[in-house]
Amino acid sequence: MNAPLAPESVMSVHTQFVEAPPEALALQRLYHWERTQPQRVAFVQPVGNGEVREFTWAEVLQQTRRIATHLQQRGFEPGSKIAILAKNCVWWLMADYAIWMAGHVSVPLYPTLAADTIGQILSHSEARLLFIGKLDNFDAMAPGIPAGLPCVSMPLAPERARGERWDALLAACAPLAGEPLREPGELCTLMYTSGTTGAPKGVMHSFGNFAWAISSGLRRLEIDHRARMLSYLPLSHVAERTLLEHGQLATGMRVYFAERPETFTADLQRARPTCFFSVPRLWVKFQQGVLARMPQAKLDRLLRIPLVGQLVRKKVLAALGLDKCRVAAGGAAPMPPELLRWYERLGLSIVEVYGMTENCGVSHATVVGLPQPGTVGIPYEGVESRLDPLDGEIQMRSPAVMQGYFKEPELTREAFTEDGWLHTGDKGQYDEQGNLRITGRVKDLFKTSKGKYVAPAPIEDKLVMHPAVEACCVSGASLGQPLALLMLNADAVAKCADTALRMELAASLAEHLQAINQRLDPHEQLACLVIVTEAWTVDNGLITPTFKIKRNRVETLYAHHYESWTGRGQAVVWAQD
Repeated sequence: MNAPLAPESVMSVHTQFVEAPPEALALQRLYHWERTQPQRVAFVQPVGNGEVREFTWAEVLQQTRRIATHLQQRGFEPGSKIAILAKNCVWWLMADYAIWMAGHVSVPLYPTLAADTIGQILSHSEARLLFIGKLDNFDAMAPGIPAGLPCVSMPLAPERARGERWDALLAACAPLAGEPLREPGELCTLMYTSGTTGAPKGVMHSFGNFAWAISSGLRRLEIDHRARMLSYLPLSHVAERTLLEHGQLATGMRVYFAERPETFTADLQRARPTCFFSVPRLWVKFQQGVLARMPQAKLDRLLRIPLVGQLVRKKVLAALGLDKCRVAAGGAAPMPPELLRWYERLGLSIVEVYGMTENCGVSHATVVGLPQPGTVGIPYEGVESRLDPLDGEIQMRSPAVMQGYFKEPELTREAFTEDGWLHTGDKGQYDEQGNLRITGRVKDLFKTSKGKYVAPAPIEDKLVMHPAVEACCVSGASLGQPLALLMLNADAVAKCADTALRMELAASLAEHLQAINQRLDPHEQLACLVIVTEAWTVDNGLITPTFKIKRNRVETLYAHHYESWTGRGQAVVWAQD
């Protein structure tokens, strides 16, 4: 049981919870655009060979209504679970709309999941049908789909995908008539968490949860009908689901889709997004791409020249496809403050957002144009936030908080305090202005053999700023000093084949380590950097589909080497040596 919290530990902009009005719910917004803007282009979808297809709201609703008819003809009981396994595309969203319109509940699956996880989610959710769409590795996923589960194969789906074809259903089914509605408290979706701490759990969100979340979020992010967004992060992730799917329903903005990783630059150039959200890993990749063409020293020198600096900023942002971006945001993992300052010097102020699947991703955010590097800002309007005085855990509540975990009443009880606040599992501090600083995970803290606790996250924020580092994990429970495992990016791995370049990289990383250790308390200073050239991927289970490190899996794989690595007395150790 939590001890009573001091009044000053509670941060809130607005404590009177107000439910979203009926007209703000997802289906009502969908019908609104059908009635008022039928010929407005809603989506721009790549279809291969560099070609794109535009979809108006009228066409989107025509297809949605026909697929909804098919779902109703199946005779599933109301509220049945219907799953979607696909990369982002316009048909993913139309399937979601059709599931709602037919009176059912959508279950999105990450398009990178292993077969066993797919099978686990389809079984646990009691899915009655599966929409299969665009996928990169369907052969590996297919064994996870139960043989008797009905499937619908969407456009761009793998040829091997079984089941009825989307286009055939469009031809066979009449559009569902009228405007079927769903109540605010009805279950909208089951969103299975990415599983950094164990088996995925099905987070239950209602239509009212999403409507309230996007209403509050848009007041902070100031996005309207003129906005353009590029959809490329998985639609099964809460950030894309809330900001892009429900954000578009709320505002009518235009959504572009990315085709594949190799075309990402061209996709960005096509969309010229006015709002762009990304995980820190991609913001780092953008930075590394710029610095590969223009070293930091030269960039700094040019930016200091008034007129030249302005031209350079425009050129760099245009090359990234972000020259029209007015709302840039980062989330899903901590944004290194040094990275935020780097983009600020380029004239791109990145809003840092903080949330989790269990609260629709809406908890805290910095304010557009008022950067606060190192913090996630203040609560969204209507969100209450507090810190547990015992361990500093961030707790929050709002009308966007989940209904619970599907079929897991005990886990649901554990997710909340006795007085109804959501446990986030994150540790935090407030600064003098009321901005929240994330200091790590409650369970990520580890103790060295000297009896001192180490928080990995702030150290990892510094480590990933080296241009060769793709991802990292600070570890070392029971060691005299912690160490860090660094996964190199593809360019750095390629250079390691050359002995001279490998030695040069090792020297650079040793300097990086020295600079970081000088800024850490003695018990936090790293004994060494361990270089890993084998990629950490979703397939080998070391990262989640949203690029979060699975710390327990990393430690299980490498921990038995820790003492030998630190015992070498070297600043940089190669894991494979």
